[in-house]
Amino acid sequence: MAEQKKYITSEELKTHNKKGDLWISIQGKVYDVSEWVKHHPGGDLPLLHLAGQDATDAFVAFHRGAAWQFLEKYSNGIHLKDYSVSDVSKDYRKLAYEFSKMGLFEKKGHGLFISICSIVVMLAATLYGVLCHDGAWLHFLCGCLMGFLWIQSGWIGHDSGHYQVMLTPKLNRFAQILSGNCLAGISIAWWKRNHNAHHIACNSLDHDPDLQHMPFFAVSSKFFNSLVSYYYDRTLKFDSFTRMLVKNQHWTFYPVMCLARINLFAQSIILLLSNKKIPYRYSEIIGVTVFWIWYPLLVSCLPNWSERVLFVLASFAVTGVQHVQFCLNHFSSPVYVGPPKGNDWFEKQTMGSLDIECSSWMDWFHGGLQFQIEHHLFPRLPRNQLRTIAPFVKDLCKKHGLPYNCASFLEANVMTIKTLRDAAMQARDLTNPAPKNLVWEAVNTHG
Repeated sequence: MAEQKKYITSEELKTHNKKGDLWISIQGKVYDVSEWVKHHPGGDLPLLHLAGQDATDAFVAFHRGAAWQFLEKYSNGIHLKDYSVSDVSKDYRKLAYEFSKMGLFEKKGHGLFISICSIVVMLAATLYGVLCHDGAWLHFLCGCLMGFLWIQSGWIGHDSGHYQVMLTPKLNRFAQILSGNCLAGISIAWWKRNHNAHHIACNSLDHDPDLQHMPFFAVSSKFFNSLVSYYYDRTLKFDSFTRMLVKNQHWTFYPVMCLARINLFAQSIILLLSNKKIPYRYSEIIGVTVFWIWYPLLVSCLPNWSERVLFVLASFAVTGVQHVQFCLNHFSSPVYVGPPKGNDWFEKQTMGSLDIECSSWMDWFHGGLQFQIEHHLFPRLPRNQLRTIAPFVKDLCKKHGLPYNCASFLEANVMTIKTLRDAAMQARDLTNPAPKNLVWEAVNTHG
C-alpha cells in the first residue's frame, strides 16, 4: 500500500525560515536544507533569503538540469497543499526549458578567448611602457591601460562565477582566481557572496548589497530610517555625517566611482579575514597577496611619486567606468523593503533592472550588462547569447503587462543622477534631524 502524502500550507512553510530550521519548496515539494545551507556552492544567503517559501523559479535560474537529481536526498516527504504557479512563472519556466533545448546555455562562443588575448596584450604593453620607456604621459596612458585590463578581467570573473567558462571546474576555478584575485585584487569569494545576494534580492533596500552604499549614496529616502542590512548584519545609520554626503551625492557620484576600487579591495580583505565560511580561503588569500605584490612593485618602478600617483589614479579612474555601469542597471529602477519572494521572481527581476541600448559592436564594452534584464532572468546564460534571447524576454514582458525598461548609456546616466538628486533633495530637509555620525560606516560600504 502506497504511503499517504503529507501536506502543509504555505503559511506553515513560512515558519521554517531560519538557520537550523530551513525549508524550501520546489515545484510544490518541500525540502529540508538546514544542513545543506552550510555547504551550498552559492553560499548561505540565497537559501536564507528564500527560506520558508517556494523557490522554484530561482532554482531554475541558477541551476543546471543535472542539479535536479540531487534534490531528493533533502526531501522530507512533505508537499505544499496550496501550491500554485502563476501564468508568468509558467511562461518563464517554459522559456528556460526552450533555451536549454536549443543548447544556448552551452554555446559560449569565442568571447573568453578574445578577452584573454586582450588582457595579455594590455598587460604586456603596460609592463613594456613602465619598465622600458620614460615620459610622464606614456606612464599615464599605461595607467589607463591598466584600468581597461581590470575591466576586462572583471567580465571574466563575472562570467566564470555564473557559469563554467573553461573546460573543467578546476580550470574554471583557476580562471576565477587569476582574473579576480591575482590580476585585479578582488576576491572571487567576496564577489560571489555579494553578487549572489544581489541577484536573489534584486533591488531590496535591506537585502541587496548593491544598493547599500551608505554613507556615500542613498537611492531612496527609505534609507533615512536607518535600515538594517541583512547582508552586512548591521544598521545602515543615517546620521549627520551621512546626511552631509548624501545631500550632495548627485555631484559626488562620478568622483567617488573613480575611487570605488579601494572599497572593493577593503571588502575582499575583510571577508577573507572574517570568521565566515569561505570556500578555498587559502587560495583566495594567496591570489589577493599576489596582486598586492606585483601591482605595488610595478608602481614603484616609476621614476617619481607624482608619476606613481598619476598612474594609480588613472588605473582607478578608468576602471571606475565599470563601477558606473554596475549602478546604471539598478539605481533608477523601483526598489522595495523586505526579503525577496519566490512567487514573483520574474516580476521583481524585470522591474528592478534596466537594459542599456547599444550596437552589437559595443558589446565588449558592456560585458553583457547591457542586457541586465535577460542576465537576471537567466544568469547562467553565456553573455554572447543575451542578445539572442532579448526579443523573447521582451515579448513575454509585453504579454503579461510587465515593464521592459531600456535606455541609452547617456539616458541611463541621466536617470541615475536624477534618482540620486531626488534623494539628495529630501536629505536636505532639515526638519528631519539625524543622529551624530559613525565614520566607521565609510569603511563598511559596497562601492
